[in-house]
Amino acid sequence: MLIGLVGKPSVGKSTFFKAATLAEVEIASYPFTTIKANHGVGYVKVDCVDKDFNTQCNPNHGFCINHKRFVPVDLMDVAGLVKGASEGKGLGNQFLDDLRQADVFVHIVDISGETDSEGKPAENHDPSEDIVFLEEELDKWYYNLLMKAWRTFSRKVDMEKSKFSEAVAKQFSGLKVKEDQVKDVVLKLNLPDKASTWGEEQVKSFARELRRISKPMIIAANKVDLKNGKKNYEKIVEKFPDLIIIPCSADSELALKQAAKAGLIDYVPGERNFQILKDLNDKQTEALERIRRDVLEVYEFGTGVQEVLNRSIFGLLGYLAIFPASANRLADSKGNILPDCFLLPPGSTALDFAYTLHTDFGKNFIKAIDAKTKMALGKDYKLKHRDALEILTR
Repeated sequence: MLIGLVGKPSVGKSTFFKAATLAEVEIASYPFTTIKANHGVGYVKVDCVDKDFNTQCNPNHGFCINHKRFVPVDLMDVAGLVKGASEGKGLGNQFLDDLRQADVFVHIVDISGETDSEGKPAENHDPSEDIVFLEEELDKWYYNLLMKAWRTFSRKVDMEKSKFSEAVAKQFSGLKVKEDQVKDVVLKLNLPDKASTWGEEQVKSFARELRRISKPMIIAANKVDLKNGKKNYEKIVEKFPDLIIIPCSADSELALKQAAKAGLIDYVPGERNFQILKDLNDKQTEALERIRRDVLEVYEFGTGVQEVLNRSIFGLLGYLAIFPASANRLADSKGNILPDCFLLPPGSTALDFAYTLHTDFGKNFIKAIDAKTKMALGKDYKLKHRDALEILTR
């Protein structure tokens, strides 16, 4: 799966991206710092099952700190979006094309209000305007893509009496639209059976709901530690009760991660505390204590960066973390304890997990064994978050 970072220019997308991935990206306070999309690896945090077995894991991918497993996910930071992007303004066409493959959007908002709608320095800009405009641009993007082929497409579906949901999913597979999502939207909006009879407003409504269900979005209220950040955050939470909005300070997360990387502090991403390991100069001490005082001790999710990633994958997308593990042996052939953790979509079964491990495991599946309880499970067993399973084959 792919997390796409979106938002107007100069809101801290590149800082968030670097804080999540520790990648070397250009960060500057002028519009369109990011011209080409940056791709990197971030990590979602899971309570590792090694604790259940009273052991310590050795991950092949990602890492584990204090029994907190960090599992890799793909991140993409794209060029800033401005009003009119759906008509090609700014870097709109490139921006939107980059976003096709994203499974979930993280909208980075400058909650301090210190940048205007184009990302230029400002005072007391209303961040709620940025939320509204970005939603509208994404909706127009979907609508424009639909309308390019709608008349011909809808008539063909009606004439051939083909399955509308299947046809839409096929036509817009490049956007990762799924057939079930199309069905849900048609049912929710109670649209006529014949798509060719839909009016413009019905097509717009269909495009809007399809975008929201196929590209779910979370709001990262970034720069919450700046002057008007907390006040503006509280305002937009009240104004948009249906949106998931996480208070965030990407600058603080980046500083903590860099300090931890340099061995100055002990910090587990997403936690609300850190431990100083070495003597620091006055400037370093002041900076870290400001983060502790203004961010970690104020907000439930610390800097918010880790919570945004976790909520995107496990909340909006509903993915499950599954560990391959034998009931009698937790190590692989190289002696690594619980080396792997896979992220599977909601509704996945033991058989799906077997195929994820290897095609032959799926084809020759006999049963799964729950490593925690040693119970045998059939191929239709619905996976649960943090399951540890062994697959037996013939």
